Amino acid sequence: MNIKREIPLLIVVLIPFVYLAYIWNSLPETVPIHWNYKGEIDDWGNKSSLIFLTFLLPGLTYIVFTVIPFIDTKKRIQAMGKKYDNLKFLMVLFMSALAVFIIYSVKEQSITNPSFIILAIGLLFMLLGNYMKTIKANYFIGIRTPWTLEHESVWKSTHKLAGEIWFIGGLAIVISSLTTSKDFNGVFFISVTVLLALIPVVYSYLEYRKLKK
Repeated sequence: MNIKREIPLLIVVLIPFVYLAYIWNSLPETVPIHWNYKGEIDDWGNKSSLIFLTFLLPGLTYIVFTVIPFIDTKKRIQAMGKKYDNLKFLMVLFMSALAVFIIYSVKEQSITNPSFIILAIGLLFMLLGNYMKTIKANYFIGIRTPWTLEHESVWKSTHKLAGEIWFIGGLAIVISSLTTSKDFNGVFFISVTVLLALIPVVYSYLEYRKLKK
């Protein structure tokens, strides 16, 4: 592990913790912990739950992405080199920003624009789409179905397709977030996300069937 390379990541992980500590005394004991897609509060909890949330998002993401290369016996993750490091930084940065946004929303007890989160996820889909085709076959990240894991060619073709549709789907989500109503945007986001998850799985099975004919 390159310690110098990890320092910026650790700083990013700590940002939500520092922000939470800064506003801790100004928070009431009971705070909103969940909003619906319209930005309306629909659940409340103790403010200590924010500590767990802050760890769960950037903290756990950092730990998981740091540990994976060490338990990958086939060394496929390490073979990705800087591409994996960039993916790790991207995911930690996104989760850290999301944690800060949630803490801020808790402080204000409202989400002034719930479409912002959906827009951010759309951008994340676009960025992940660019990384899809660079992911080597492994048991930890990517489209891991029985069929992609059994055949290298199925893995490659599935991730090529997934990269394309995740980018297009993410772009569609971004456009929807900027141009449509909250109600439509929420339904559209869920629909696109389901399709982005299902299409590569079905495609991998169909590609596997072709090889078996």
